[in-house]
Amino acid sequence: MQKATFLLSFLFSIAIPILFFNNFSAESTLCSVTMATTTAALGGVHPSQGSQNSAELENLARFAVDEHNKKENAMVEFVRVVKATEQVVAGTLHHLTVEAIDAGKKKLYEAKVWVKPWLNFKELQEFKHADVHGPGVQSVPTHDPVVQDAAHHAVKTIQQRSNSLVPYELKEIVHAQAEVVDDFAKLDMVLKVKRGDKEEKFKVEVHHKSEGTYHLNHMVPDHS
Repeated sequence: MQKATFLLSFLFSIAIPILFFNNFSAESTLCSVTMATTTAALGGVHPSQGSQNSAELENLARFAVDEHNKKENAMVEFVRVVKATEQVVAGTLHHLTVEAIDAGKKKLYEAKVWVKPWLNFKELQEFKHADVHGPGVQSVPTHDPVVQDAAHHAVKTIQQRSNSLVPYELKEIVHAQAEVVDDFAKLDMVLKVKRGDKEEKFKVEVHHKSEGTYHLNHMVPDHS
């Protein structure tokens, strides 16, 4: 009887540490996975949780423009948020592409705003012009205000040169490239337009002069 009691006590004393070790290992593994996932999320740039037109992002963009105007004694006027991403770094660093008006012309700016909500802290880290028309031929965003204005000018000119009574309507800027030549930017675009029930595509070349004017230099139907 004493041997049986001793044997049970011995087995019980072994089972408790093993059970504790297994639970500890499982919790450690879960903790490691959680920490790895959290660490991977920190510092990465990803799309903002709010929509580009949300009140929060618009307020941040307006704050960026106002701070820039104060620092540079400028008169930039906010229009809209074009793109928004965010980065988790001791708070949130918001990367904003902002459309604004400067000296009567629409331009794109890139802004970085650092926010720490628990400290009621907000600071403009960077505000610069998004130079999409650098040297050489390069692809440019179709949402760029200059590209948009050039596309609408092209469609308007196509309509003026056409004998059709049915107006052309711009449906999509399929692709856009820009090259700076002397005192103007040459914009090569593929435009999808609609005339009545018929959809067509055109390859166009529009010159954007330094004074802000546009000229449709070339256009051909695109059958691709």
